[in-house]
Amino acid sequence: MKQQETAIGRTAVAAKRKQYFYPCTAHFYRDAPQLVRGSMQFVYDENGKPYTDFFAGVSVVACGHCNPVITGRTIAQLQQLQHTSTVYLTQPNVDLAERLEEVLPGNLRRSFFVNSGSEANEGALLLARMHTGRKGFIALESGLHGRTNLTMSVTGLQMWRTDQYLDEDVTFIERPYHPELTLEEAAAVSLKSLERVLKEKGHTIAAMIVEPIQGNGGMIMPALTYFREVKALLEAYGVLLIDDEIQTGYGRTGAMFAMEHFGVVPDIISMAKALGNGVPVAAFATTDDIAASLNRPSASTFGGNPVSAATALAVLDYIRDEQLPERAAELGARLKGGLESLQERYPGMIVDVRGTGLMLGAELAGPDAAGSATLTDDVLEAMKDRGYLIGKNGIGRNVLAFQPPLVITAEDIEGMLTALNEVLQQVSTEKEE
Repeated sequence: MKQQETAIGRTAVAAKRKQYFYPCTAHFYRDAPQLVRGSMQFVYDENGKPYTDFFAGVSVVACGHCNPVITGRTIAQLQQLQHTSTVYLTQPNVDLAERLEEVLPGNLRRSFFVNSGSEANEGALLLARMHTGRKGFIALESGLHGRTNLTMSVTGLQMWRTDQYLDEDVTFIERPYHPELTLEEAAAVSLKSLERVLKEKGHTIAAMIVEPIQGNGGMIMPALTYFREVKALLEAYGVLLIDDEIQTGYGRTGAMFAMEHFGVVPDIISMAKALGNGVPVAAFATTDDIAASLNRPSASTFGGNPVSAATALAVLDYIRDEQLPERAAELGARLKGGLESLQERYPGMIVDVRGTGLMLGAELAGPDAAGSATLTDDVLEAMKDRGYLIGKNGIGRNVLAFQPPLVITAEDIEGMLTALNEVLQQVSTEKEE
């Protein structure tokens, strides 16, 4: 392949990264491959070795790498009209907004297009402030919402709170998860904390922002009653609910949006990642009434450009035509069942399996926190060597993250589970020696 012929190799790429990137930029693996090509659920390194991708660029390429059905329409638009701006009339972005109304929950129908999840959440937070006339926010501990100043301010994961001068009008409450409590008990603790904050300063709070499933926080999915009770409490104080679907949206969890599992319609929803299948496109959407508050001049130079909008339309068509949410539910159940079987076989190493659809996590345990993180890295490295790319997340970076393209097959899943069993068996044997 031409890409392999021109590839400079993993060692040279790593050296250039070290020389020209900021030191904050890290990568997985001790012996990291140079990825040069992708095709649906597979990527290939500079030597032509294939890897089955079980991370999908952190939930981005839900429809598969370089999906020809989608990239064909991207290329066609790129060759016809690449860029203007919202100050001109073009059709792809209005067609996309119209299509989004068809899939968005409840009466959410107004969309503002941007380029990334951070921008989408930033816009959603701004919208909440403008609509309510209030400044404060509530967020869950261990959540992740972006790398802008305001989205970093509502991020509860300490490793991603880089700025030492973050917005102080944010109150964090316990997330509805604790390893020593049932989901129902943890939800009750979180709800009591929320009620306490609302009674104390609900009149100053514009919105609460949540991930329906915390991805980077370790694949945390609350009890199914949790968000209904959250919404009821917020409504009593005129506080909006912002649903961050950056990782969870567009079929990954077995529903178009993960909040559907909880039977709740948020006031504002943010989306990115899978909407563009690798092309930068994001949006935040809301109702007619709330959207009316964002009435002062605003624009995004590249948001909703013709290429990204045409790509997103192709993505929505593909999700519908291939029934990807239903596929994620079916294959996710298969994958989760396999992981739970491995947990039974290796209870000392896999201490929990959680999530839904094709957004699953397996928490690993070593002798201590550092050992757990090291074990996770060791498993990722060994799985990579066997041709499988898996992610990691969690507060202690000790949760294996399974977020493959939704075009993954049952055979791919069984092959990965077989390889994971071999790796865990090897680790288990080494521990005993």
